[in-house]
Amino acid sequence: MQCPSCQNTDSRVLESRAADGGRSVRRRRECLNCDFRFTTYERVETVPITVLKTNGNREIFCRNKLLNGLSRACEKTTIETTKLELMVDELELKLQQRSNKEVRSSEIGEMVLDQLKNINEVAYVRFASVYSQFRSINDFVQALESINANKSELAAVG
Repeated sequence: MQCPSCQNTDSRVLESRAADGGRSVRRRRECLNCDFRFTTYERVETVPITVLKTNGNREIFCRNKLLNGLSRACEKTTIETTKLELMVDELELKLQQRSNKEVRSSEIGEMVLDQLKNINEVAYVRFASVYSQFRSINDFVQALESINANKSELAAVG
C-alpha cells in the first residue's frame, strides 16, 4: 500500500476491523518511512456498475465521486461523514443487487435525494440544486415546496 504522504510502499497494519456491516475491512496503517498514519479499506471486487449520463456518455460508477458530491452538499450541517459513507454503501449495494448493471445517473440522483429529504433539508436543497441544475429561484421554491409536501404527508400518516 502506497503512503499518501511520501509514496513509500512499506507500511505496517496497526489495526484491522470489519466495516460496512462486514462487507469490507478497515485497516489503520503506518508508513515505515515517514510514520504517517492512514486508513485503507479492502472490499470484495464486484461487477462494475455502468452509469449512463444525461449526455449519453457511459462511465463506471465511482463511489468517491458520489461521496464528494454528498460531502459538499452536507458541509456545515450536522450530518457526519460516517452517515454519508453508509448512505453511499447502501446505494451501491442496491445497484450491485440489480440484474442490470447499467443505471441512469438520474436514477442515482433520485435515490440520493430520497435519502437526503428525510435526513437534512439544507443538504437536500444543495444536492438538488446541482443535480437538477437549478437555473432560477423558482427551481429552489419548487424544491422547498416538495419538502413541505413530504412533511405534510408524514404528519398525516403519523
